[in-house]
Amino acid sequence: MSATDSTLSNDLTKRAHEITRRELALYVSRTQRSQAATERARKVMPMGVPSSFQAYDPHPIVVSRAQGSWMEDVDGNRYTDYDMGFGALFSGHCHPAVRSAIEAQLDNGTLFVTPCEANSEVAEMLGARYGLPMWRFTNSGTEATMDAIRVARGATGREKIVKVEGGYHGHHDEVMISMKPPLDLAGPADNPTPVPGTAGVTNAVLGDTIVIPYNDPEALERALRGGDVACFIVEPVMENIGICKPLPGYLEAVREITQRYGTLLVFDEVKTGITAGWGGATGALGVTPDLVALAKSIGGGLPLGAFGGKAEYMDQITSGRVVHLGTYNGNPLCMAAAKAVLAEVCTPEATDGCIDRNRELLAACDAIIDRAGLAAHAVQFGAKGCITWSANPVRNYRDYKNTDFDLAFAQWIHGINRGILLPPGLDEQWLISIMHSNADAMRYAAVFEEFVAELIA
Repeated sequence: MSATDSTLSNDLTKRAHEITRRELALYVSRTQRSQAATERARKVMPMGVPSSFQAYDPHPIVVSRAQGSWMEDVDGNRYTDYDMGFGALFSGHCHPAVRSAIEAQLDNGTLFVTPCEANSEVAEMLGARYGLPMWRFTNSGTEATMDAIRVARGATGREKIVKVEGGYHGHHDEVMISMKPPLDLAGPADNPTPVPGTAGVTNAVLGDTIVIPYNDPEALERALRGGDVACFIVEPVMENIGICKPLPGYLEAVREITQRYGTLLVFDEVKTGITAGWGGATGALGVTPDLVALAKSIGGGLPLGAFGGKAEYMDQITSGRVVHLGTYNGNPLCMAAAKAVLAEVCTPEATDGCIDRNRELLAACDAIIDRAGLAAHAVQFGAKGCITWSANPVRNYRDYKNTDFDLAFAQWIHGINRGILLPPGLDEQWLISIMHSNADAMRYAAVFEEFVAELIA
């Protein structure tokens, strides 16, 4: 970095801190009922939230209602929702077709704990999208990835798994490793040290999880040479660090290497899922895994996950070698919502329309960045997008750690005070849902332009 670039970067950081201080004070003043609700909740729930992802400083907004593309908090503030349930609401809030399907099912029962016809109907829809014939249902993405890993272990008779550094695959022990590890503990970039993401992960579990960098096929091959790895679980496009795309040929190399070593390839499409395109990232990128895990948007806002794969592997469950259980699995209420989402709402035409709207938004954001001469860029994958505060694309977790988090936070707090609701983690994506209009989509760009103008003033 030249002396001029360094001075400019320092000036922008200083300005970002000034914006952040002012906007934090504004946030507190306009969300006083949310603050009171959070203080009450902290007396009965750790951190005052039902999931630790929902906690952020100085306090989260507490929502009272949502419809279409917007949410409203307990203070009466209205937000255009680009978070959309961490990507779980591609169909939007309370889509009429989803709501109608749920209401109709309510008249006929919510839980049978015996099969319903909709189970096979939804499984057939997923099979058509993903080209994988056999499916089972779960209640979350965590369960879907956990069960897929268990099937892989049963099919191979092996115990070890491989995951990428910076990848998130739910909150079961095997994958709560090196999710966002501190760099002083993470070891060399080309051979990361597995780091527990939480207390409670045993040394035995830690020893069975190998961590490698994303976009590095040579690292994967080194990890598989011992012939003791059951599966490589990976998001085909990483969405725990913004949006990190595979380099040309990476996934094709991953497919070839895993096949050569008898290791199953598991795609975690909990986040990419149907938002990446009608056939998910699997269809968009043209690489088919052995097993795939889904959740979030397939349920239309209800808790639903699924995992599917090739018959030779899913038949581990058929034979009883691998046991898959769950009282709420495939319950008729969630199946009704999923049928509406997959067949009526998130059609190929509607999905393409969202992706086109998102493309226009990305182009507008990139134009704003270019005019301002900022070291940033916009990234799109399907109906999702993000602003990455670095000049160069993020290829892996170590690149992500070099992005400018001061600017990212300043943009987030500035936006939320102007009705732009983005995920609070600074590493998540926005989602343009079926119910976002063109005006809704472009509102993000308008507020982003205000922020950039103030940043460089």
